[in-house]
Amino acid sequence: MERLWLTGYRSYELSVFSDTEPKVEVIKYVLTKRLQDEIENNGLKWLITGGNLGVEQWAIEVALKLREDYPLKVALITPYDQFEHNWKEDKQIKFSQLRAKVDFFATVSKQPYQNFMQLKNYQTFMLGHTDYAMLVYDLEHEGKPKYDYSAMTREDATRDYPVSLIDFYELEEGGNDLAEQKRDWID
Repeated sequence: MERLWLTGYRSYELSVFSDTEPKVEVIKYVLTKRLQDEIENNGLKWLITGGNLGVEQWAIEVALKLREDYPLKVALITPYDQFEHNWKEDKQIKFSQLRAKVDFFATVSKQPYQNFMQLKNYQTFMLGHTDYAMLVYDLEHEGKPKYDYSAMTREDATRDYPVSLIDFYELEEGGNDLAEQKRDWID
């Protein structure tokens, strides 16, 4: 289990409009704990994710930080060329900065967005190039990750492809742990 596909909610689905919001700190905290566990206990070597605003970019940031202490590689794969083309300039700049720091970057389709089949092809590519998946996704709160989750669970039905969820309960617990740590630092 060396290659993990990590995805999840877009920032707007979580009502996050700035990377400085406390929710982002909690999500990164939980991702850090989960990825450390995967590295130490399951032999994770590659974090493979997309470049969507939200969980995917936060996961890249966490993985880049973990690279300081672990032999972790990070791959950023987009479904189509010019993926970030319609974003605001500051978000395009951040995407470019992340792209420059990862170990591997590629696009599945060499064409700009044309149709939904590029997204289906992306899912097929990601499933074929990873051993298991992790999503920041709560089954009781649908969002865009439901499409990837559905593809992942179908894959798990045909081969051993474990799918792990980080739900809102786990995020709440992570927020409580983080708050407790901060209280301990102050005391």
